[in-house]
Amino acid sequence: MKSSQLSTNEYADFYSKYIKHTQNLSLIEGLLDGQTYVCNYFEAIPEAKLTYSYAEGKWTPKDILQHLIDVERVFSYRALRFARLDTSMLVGFDENYYAEVAVGNNRTLDNLLSEYKLLRASTIAMFQSFDEDALKRIGNANGSKMSVRAAGFVLIGHEKHHCNVITERYL
Repeated sequence: MKSSQLSTNEYADFYSKYIKHTQNLSLIEGLLDGQTYVCNYFEAIPEAKLTYSYAEGKWTPKDILQHLIDVERVFSYRALRFARLDTSMLVGFDENYYAEVAVGNNRTLDNLLSEYKLLRASTIAMFQSFDEDALKRIGNANGSKMSVRAAGFVLIGHEKHHCNVITERYL
């Protein structure tokens, strides 16, 4: 299944900026390609820039990588709940607070990337386990409806979005 097969009623308008970054890849292909891209991208950032912030209160590249990890955990959990027909409304999370208390800058790049790779492998295995019916199921998170497959495509586009921000504002 490709992102072009998504219907706009499968996700909130806010997420369209991430979906557009998926370049019509298949879901699993996008997750696999994304892992390679993110790892190569962060490994190419000069050491001095990993803890650089372009303005007061803005995240560093390490903070952004930690954010990608946190968001992947949250959206994977949402996808699992939706796939299992859990109709409970899931609350949102404050990504700024998560970044503040996660202290990604205190971790090595190797440590962050190791966690990212393990998490992505788990995310891929989970999405591979879903059949077509499960991928189309819709749940509610933070007051918005989202399908299982849209959650996966948001992950793909979200990391591309943040790498673009790093390129534009940090490098």
